[in-house]
Amino acid sequence: MADYKKTSFNRRSFLGSTAIGAAGMYLGAQAPFALAQDLRLSDVGETVSTRHGRVRGLTREGVQQFWGVPYGAPTDGANRFMPPKAPAAWSGVRDVFQIGKRCYQGPNAVEPAPVVLAMNRLEEESEDCLNLNVFTPAADNRSRPVMVWMHGGGHRFGSGNYLMYDGTLLAKKEDVVVVSVSHRLNIFGYMHLADIGGDKWAESSNVGTQDLVAALQWVKDNIEEFGGDPDRVTIFGQSGGGGKTSSLMAVPSAAGLFHRAIAQSGSTIKGMTADTANESVDRYLNKLGINANQLDRLQELTPQQIQDALYGDPDLRSFPMGPVVDGNFIPRHPWDPSAPAYSADVPFMAGSTETENGWIGPPAYDLSDADMLNLFSTRISNGNEQQARELISLYQGKFPERRNRMLWLTAESDNTRRWGAQYLNRMKYEQGSAASYLYLFDWHSPVHDNRMGAYHTLDIPFVFNNVDVAASMTGADSYRYELAHVMSAAWAAFARTGNPNHADMPNWAPFTPENYPTMMFGNEVRLNNDPNREQRLALAAIRQQA
Repeated sequence: MADYKKTSFNRRSFLGSTAIGAAGMYLGAQAPFALAQDLRLSDVGETVSTRHGRVRGLTREGVQQFWGVPYGAPTDGANRFMPPKAPAAWSGVRDVFQIGKRCYQGPNAVEPAPVVLAMNRLEEESEDCLNLNVFTPAADNRSRPVMVWMHGGGHRFGSGNYLMYDGTLLAKKEDVVVVSVSHRLNIFGYMHLADIGGDKWAESSNVGTQDLVAALQWVKDNIEEFGGDPDRVTIFGQSGGGGKTSSLMAVPSAAGLFHRAIAQSGSTIKGMTADTANESVDRYLNKLGINANQLDRLQELTPQQIQDALYGDPDLRSFPMGPVVDGNFIPRHPWDPSAPAYSADVPFMAGSTETENGWIGPPAYDLSDADMLNLFSTRISNGNEQQARELISLYQGKFPERRNRMLWLTAESDNTRRWGAQYLNRMKYEQGSAASYLYLFDWHSPVHDNRMGAYHTLDIPFVFNNVDVAASMTGADSYRYELAHVMSAAWAAFARTGNPNHADMPNWAPFTPENYPTMMFGNEVRLNNDPNREQRLALAAIRQQA
């Protein structure tokens, strides 16, 4: 292993990296090019007893892999739109060698960037999709920290099976147990029926998030058999997974099932109100010709009929999907006006990438001055062109070498996902019960002639130590390995103790609103205090005027 400096280290010279790209379009459950499980270099692994039966996995890279382990029963028929139920017990030994099926996706579930699409297995969709993957150095009694991954894709798309989510190398390098979870999505996971269906449907709300609680309960009940510590569980996720992580922190039934939390480029500050959810459900049921006392008919339709009625009607395309403040499972807005009390003692980490929406494309190489002014004016300064010009000047002063498109992407990120990460840290600090840590990932990928920058999802391969698997995203710069070492070690240290510091990085101070200490993961790993202070304050002033 390289000799990592404790204070900082610099990026190696660029070695002519090229992207390994893959273009295509998501074709739903019938995708003919879905990526099958690659079992090469794998051997039959250990057998582990769970509460529902014994499972036998694979071993690869010295790590035990258990794929597609059911944590819930199928969600079709009478289980559709209902809280998750335990899987049926089985006798004998169940071989868990293959990834499970993904939950039904919304339409147009395509990655904005082909380099990220290359990570998507496009596995078959099903209502038998409540499954998880476990990666452990050994099924022994070592009581390792457990890291449970919440996938991205908002609450509409995705699964726990992306290639870059493979926990093998993270588990091997850091001696942790990694779990990745799939759960119900879009209308199957987030149609709010609790207010209209009577007693039978009283818990039919937020069932996609209820799935995640069921997965965490499975971890609590079973992970010790896989060499994990049920009292040191970290939930972490990116984008929609960051939103799921922050949502779970506000769920009473999840309290005690996890002990640290990390939100990467995603946050759920407010949930959908029950009134908004009810209005949307009413329009949807009218479309189907189903009355409130006929909800059982929803369980008789095919999944295709469920989706066609929603996505085939332009008037219903704005159907909101995500956590609902139902007064029960989610009692109040998760992080508004304060951090959730149910996770007050949970150490927290949140951050963002520098040019989040650089993953949309690949876009044109640059923006004209006029186009940049239009974006700043219409998307940030509420049509105030003079204010937009002042903001552009502020960014140009900070980044004099940066071309227009990267200036825009940086400002947009400051105003959205970066703001969200900073807000969560402020709320956690004000709560005063556990430390929180703020980071900014500003390593720019060389792929597509550096047109994407430090884009949305790019931090994931570094956290999982999967930069080779994700070469389509990261290129081939040898510095990737050093940065992956520092980041994966920091995430694992946080999972181990609630403090991300380790010997091969500068000291990472907990967040305070006085100086916004921010760990910068880029060409140099360094701690900066309030790195975007002037821009942050200028954007806050504009936001207050809106």
